Amino acid sequence: MNSASQNLKIQKIIAAISIGLFIVKILAWYITGSVAILTDALESIVNVVAGLIGVYSLQVSARPRDQDHPYGHGKVEFISAAIEGTLILVAGILIIYEAVSNLLGSSHVIKKLDYGIYLVAATAIINYAAGMVCVNTGKKNNSLALIASGKHLQSDTYTTAGIIAGLVLLYFTSLGWIDSAVAILFAVIILITGYKIIRSSIAGIMDEADTGLLKEMVGTLNKNRSANWIDLHNLRIIKYGSTLHLDCHLTVPWYFNVHEAHNEIDALSGLVRKNYGDSVELFVHSDGCLDYSCSICDKLDCPVRKHPFEKKIDWTLDNISSNHKHTINS
Repeated sequence: MNSASQNLKIQKIIAAISIGLFIVKILAWYITGSVAILTDALESIVNVVAGLIGVYSLQVSARPRDQDHPYGHGKVEFISAAIEGTLILVAGILIIYEAVSNLLGSSHVIKKLDYGIYLVAATAIINYAAGMVCVNTGKKNNSLALIASGKHLQSDTYTTAGIIAGLVLLYFTSLGWIDSAVAILFAVIILITGYKIIRSSIAGIMDEADTGLLKEMVGTLNKNRSANWIDLHNLRIIKYGSTLHLDCHLTVPWYFNVHEAHNEIDALSGLVRKNYGDSVELFVHSDGCLDYSCSICDKLDCPVRKHPFEKKIDWTLDNISSNHKHTINS
């Protein structure tokens, strides 16, 4: 099963789980009459909507590239994540509103609180486990939509945990304000999570450089560089959903024929795919070395060397991203 199919299968399972957990929370509210549990149930509506949006976005992103979308449909995942992040923010605001209303409102009778606690605790465990599977699979397959769904489920677990804590204290102390206060605290966590997801999705839509990924990739290339890779520059990475597009210029010995230069490109591509998966697409432009390249080239068997080797330049995030060949002074 390829990564796109796996992402879609996981997202469908998550959508089904979200619907089931929402029903359980509504049942818990019906049994207890707790406003805190109702708040958690209302937040779960967002899970259901987000899960269905996630299924749709992954179906679209899995479509093969066509004439109108030569890079595929993967960017729909950024739009999906933005919508989901917005829904999380709305849920956080709604929870705060309900909690404050409960604090300021009149007292109400809560029944069978222990049953409600058991049911809600069960949903929290299932939610967190499903969220962990989502996040891990999303990171493995570079799916922002799946990561967003997983983080949403985990943030829902934090909310539920806060509500459970409030319900337990309420059960033992009968202090009605405790569950609302705890709900407000965890609503803040939800708001922060929603903001981060929206920020990440906007960065993807705007093709913002993924500094963390670039640093990791530069470290991998430095560690495994070949003597025939005299220089590497103009490195850029763009995300299209689960697909990574990597562009760079690779400098090889000028006397290499086309076949030999292509072998070096294949070796570079193989190294990247070995470490980052088959979802990476590389567009590598090969350059021939120039006279000034001798001073930074440590190729021992070069038959046409004109200048002695002076210094090996380690590739860094700054110098590998620039659009010019490196020299001894750069």
